[in-house]
Amino acid sequence: MMFISLGIGTVVAIALIVVVSVLTGGKVTSNNGLPTSDLQGHKVATFSQSGLVSGTVRAPWSQGHPSVLLFFASDCTPCRAEMPKVANYVKSHDLGRVTVLGVDAEGSRSAGQGFIRQVHATFPVVFDPNFQITAGIFQFGQLPESVFLNAKGVVEQVYFGAIPVKELSAGIASLNNA
Repeated sequence: MMFISLGIGTVVAIALIVVVSVLTGGKVTSNNGLPTSDLQGHKVATFSQSGLVSGTVRAPWSQGHPSVLLFFASDCTPCRAEMPKVANYVKSHDLGRVTVLGVDAEGSRSAGQGFIRQVHATFPVVFDPNFQITAGIFQFGQLPESVFLNAKGVVEQVYFGAIPVKELSAGIASLNNA
């Protein structure tokens, strides 16, 4: 029964993404029944921005690293469910050449820092309170989202919503095999 509910919930979520995108003028195409992004196949700008915890964080592809960007906010319910699983996966698996980078689109640095400590995230996180990266470069209006970029900064895949560990693992493997 639970699997049926999860399946129905997934279908409803995808349908809502499509409806909102169409109503707001966005273009949604389908890849095996999953929404895709206009960003796919396009090179995105690099950035250098304040880290959530310390220092300045640069876009990993500006240094030739394939990357996974995880967009989240500590007050986002799906993000709160997703991030502990993602943080645990990143800590416990060999990522090969891939760099994982969080992008915190939270307005409060202290809330973001508390959230990162709570989920035990060990990867660097950019603080994006004004949505310069989230809405500016990547054009996201909702969270969470995950973006897989090759070493040249070309978007290979965008995963809308909370990413299951299975999808994260497959995306990382694909970037390492490219």
